[in-house]
Amino acid sequence: MRHFLYKARISKMDCRNWKFFGFKKLFDIRKGKRLTKADMVDGDIPYIGATDSNNGVTARISNDEYLHSANTISVSYNGSIAEAFYQTKDFWATDDVNVLYPKFELNKEIALFLTTIINREKYRFNYGRKWDKESMELSQIKLPALKTANGVYEPDWIWIENYVKNDLVKKLPKRAKDVWQKRYDPKPLSQKKVIFNTNDWKWFEIGTLFDVELTKGDIKAERIEKGVIPLVSSGETNNGIVKFVNGEGDGIAETFPSNTITFDMFCHAFYQPKSYYAVGHGRVNILKPKFKMNKYNAIFIASLLDKEAYRFSYGRAVYSSVAKKVHLLLPAVKTAPDKYEPDWQFMEDYIKSLPYSSCL
Repeated sequence: MRHFLYKARISKMDCRNWKFFGFKKLFDIRKGKRLTKADMVDGDIPYIGATDSNNGVTARISNDEYLHSANTISVSYNGSIAEAFYQTKDFWATDDVNVLYPKFELNKEIALFLTTIINREKYRFNYGRKWDKESMELSQIKLPALKTANGVYEPDWIWIENYVKNDLVKKLPKRAKDVWQKRYDPKPLSQKKVIFNTNDWKWFEIGTLFDVELTKGDIKAERIEKGVIPLVSSGETNNGIVKFVNGEGDGIAETFPSNTITFDMFCHAFYQPKSYYAVGHGRVNILKPKFKMNKYNAIFIASLLDKEAYRFSYGRAVYSSVAKKVHLLLPAVKTAPDKYEPDWQFMEDYIKSLPYSSCL
């Protein structure tokens, strides 16, 4: 949604009468604290790291010694990443994240506007010039301004809030508007209680569960006109989709059927509910099921495949020959003496028992 604001609106605004305000004037800037993976304990607390996606969340933990407050803004500054996100829950921030505590009354509308403006400044900062706490305290941000009775300019928070609330939100795509206005059902699809116990799970090889294919040719996103068919590449966000293209493609690449799983060279897996193209240079493996797959057990499997990503890198990518040999630990049912099959019904029941599953 923040990117929609940037692309559709702020770039067209008349900012000539805006004024510069120091970050130090607007915020109390606090530095995060590093927590190693070995010290992380699984939980529900967002751990904010150096990433430009998923609202900055790189893990969820239960460690709570150094939590930052909700209704603040996190800004990462590791390497080439300088990305701002509004945080609505208490969270842990790593040591290359600044946390901006407002010295004014912050709400989600104002926060959306501010994070968009802050992210416009990230091009100024890179490996050689990190936007750390000291640099940010010396930085300024340009905002709509209002002249007070004593002749001093202050940010025009009322204008900012009303602009986002009354102008921007009305122009959002329906799905983004539903998310913003929280018009979605948090209830699970099923009230059935599912006991999650991996002690009796069994190992299964991907090649025994799926046919693994690669696309023919190498379709280029920049050379194909826009359309409605997803083009899937390697990546960990947006279901792997880099563009929606027209049905003609490049004349070489074929479309792959819906109800399959894409599994890229870095072990990022996604369930694809619609037919799609896949790029060749991203080494996107297409997993076509040899069993009766639905979106629920597919999401279960894709989630487990993602957990294997730590095993792979540029030096050991998930090519088709490797993908076929990847083993997954799955719920299993005994079908004969010394023979087990994946328990597809358990996987479906488990996904349906999760909060928000009714939104799938």
